[in-house]
Amino acid sequence: MAEKGTTMSHTDLIQAIEDITRERGIDREIIIKALEEAFAAAARKVLHTRENIAAVFDEKSGEFRIYAKRRVVPEVTDELTEISLEEALEIDPQADFDQDLLFPREVPELGRIAAQAAKQVIYQKVKEAEREKIYNEYIDRVGELVNGFVKRIERGDIIVDMGSTEAVVPRREQVRSEHYNPGDRIRAIIVDVERSGKGPQIILSRTDPRLVMKLFEMEVPEIYDGTVRIVCVARDAGERSKIAVQSRDRDVDPVGACVGMKGNRVQSVIRELRGEKIDIVQFHEDAMTFVREALKPATANRVASRDEERRQVEVIVPDDQLSLAIGRRGQNVRLAGRLVGWRIDVKSESEKRAEIDAEQEARARARNLFSRLQIDDAVVEALIEAGFRDLEQLLSADLEDLTRVPGIDVELCLQIHDQAEQLIDVVRAEEEEARRVAAELAAASEARLAEEQAVAQMASTLLGESPAPDVDAAELLAEPAEPQAEPVAGEQEPDDAEPESSGAQQE
Repeated sequence: MAEKGTTMSHTDLIQAIEDITRERGIDREIIIKALEEAFAAAARKVLHTRENIAAVFDEKSGEFRIYAKRRVVPEVTDELTEISLEEALEIDPQADFDQDLLFPREVPELGRIAAQAAKQVIYQKVKEAEREKIYNEYIDRVGELVNGFVKRIERGDIIVDMGSTEAVVPRREQVRSEHYNPGDRIRAIIVDVERSGKGPQIILSRTDPRLVMKLFEMEVPEIYDGTVRIVCVARDAGERSKIAVQSRDRDVDPVGACVGMKGNRVQSVIRELRGEKIDIVQFHEDAMTFVREALKPATANRVASRDEERRQVEVIVPDDQLSLAIGRRGQNVRLAGRLVGWRIDVKSESEKRAEIDAEQEARARARNLFSRLQIDDAVVEALIEAGFRDLEQLLSADLEDLTRVPGIDVELCLQIHDQAEQLIDVVRAEEEEARRVAAELAAASEARLAEEQAVAQMASTLLGESPAPDVDAAELLAEPAEPQAEPVAGEQEPDDAEPESSGAQQE
């Protein structure tokens, strides 16, 4: 390397380095690097050169020296910034390609403009260092609960004074039912730290489920010391949350620990969340037991079916528990599903019974229908088990789908298809005839009902709107009985005539 370059005494700057390092808490190397860039920029303005100017701080003397950097290249295209390997070896026997050699440059005293430029660069680098310090401080605190005071509201965003810096609660991270004014205390979760041109932006949230976890951690000593663990949280911010808890100590009830004496612990969390309802349930390793637990406060009778692949489950509840299990606008079952990670379909006992009855009827109809295809009963049952219920499904099924059914090969599949094509027109004609007959019966029933109502209305009118309670419309429609002939005066009835009935009138 070349001889010493221009020596620049900067005792005041060295003192400034120590002051900034101590007062701002910024790494000394960052300040020195900023000063080197500042002096290099100032020197470039004074020298008015295209050379690659660099400033180097001498730790021993505490002075800054100005150099021109030249890169060792196989072929020189710019003599101001490049040097051949032959020339470089004459200066430094250890030189090699892509190495930078430093050549000292004499720089007159830096003028006012150069000094101002250096000052601006120093200020900029110090600001960048402060921003980087804030970023590094808070990026590791994502998920942490922090306290602050509302400083101002900007376009719906809440600006929070964190003491050493500011944070923001964007509108998307706010609870709709909550309102804050400048000066209000606010607790929130750090969800992100974003880099921006104005420095790091600390993003806070009042809707994040971790807020509920951290608040319980503050209120419940058993959670803080690890005896009780919050396994998962599902939350509709501002309305309702469900948390699943687990105890590592058999003698500690995790739900009771979170509720507290007379509910004092959970009530503290509810107050901080401005009245948000909280359901605390016990976590279970068995997924189906956990599903039933997650639906609380509703009681689930049983799990009717489950699909592991799609993570879907059907839960049956008593009829009087259906609305509670589903919740307002489906909130309870939705939060329970989020909590366990399964899609939960809730049905009442009566709904399930009706569904089973309908399925049995559908199976019976399919059994009667498929038995007309001239196939074995075992094949009929196999088709029903595979989900086929009518001829249209058989005809629309692919050959591959049908041959998957146990007992059906390609030959039988084609036979079933041909017979179904022949039978479907017959079945449709039968169904059409059945619909016609049903329609006629319904029309006749409606006509008779209308006639009976008309007769009843007529009878009511004739009897002064006070029809006898025992009068039947059918009786009113019956033919009147023919009157019996009265005996003519002078005529005698035969001796052997029977006496008149007790219902006859006497003159």
